Amino acid sequence: MYVPPHFDESRPEVLFNLIEKNPLGILFSNGKSGLDANHIPFHLARGQGEHGTLACHVARNNPLWQDLSDGDEVLVVFRAADAYISPQWYPSKHQFHKQVPSWNYLVAHAYGRVTIRDDEPFVRRNVALLTRTHEASQPVPWKMGDAPRDYTEMMLKAIVGIEIGIIRLVGKAKLSQNKEVRDIEGAGHALNDLGSRTIGEAMLAAGRAKTGAEDC
Repeated sequence: MYVPPHFDESRPEVLFNLIEKNPLGILFSNGKSGLDANHIPFHLARGQGEHGTLACHVARNNPLWQDLSDGDEVLVVFRAADAYISPQWYPSKHQFHKQVPSWNYLVAHAYGRVTIRDDEPFVRRNVALLTRTHEASQPVPWKMGDAPRDYTEMMLKAIVGIEIGIIRLVGKAKLSQNKEVRDIEGAGHALNDLGSRTIGEAMLAAGRAKTGAEDC
């Protein structure tokens, strides 16, 4: 991924937060059958391994787990949000008429090495962690014990676990940081008004950060 210095986001804590808030990643692999991409929810273990570890599971019928070998390198892409940016939102456009459309976004790329985990304890734990995390906001959270034991065992046998030890994290926060503060803030407020608050608020924060840097 091309990351100009002004769009670079390399703080692990920020990237971990992005992954945890947006756990549906795209797993890109290049196994025995060639390039492949799978959309999978991941659980992140921040303190496991040098740069954290990602865990997921796939259907046993999915050829991905047989297409990969332990130690193969993969890439998982997590996207927080994106938004079209109109030149009309930049105050400087109305003064100098020298702006063009753009697209802003927040993403994290996790490079790692795979271990295929076709063992019941790993799969059960991964399902339990994902369930506990994403059921937490429900009025009555569902738990694995709510289903009949034989049914749960059958479902667990139908999936295979995948563990990815992260070896490198790359983040990009494209928030118009290369523009004037008034333009960053103008577009940020416009996005908020349209309901695209994730990028809008991130842009306003980028504007405040740039103002602070210029004041130093």
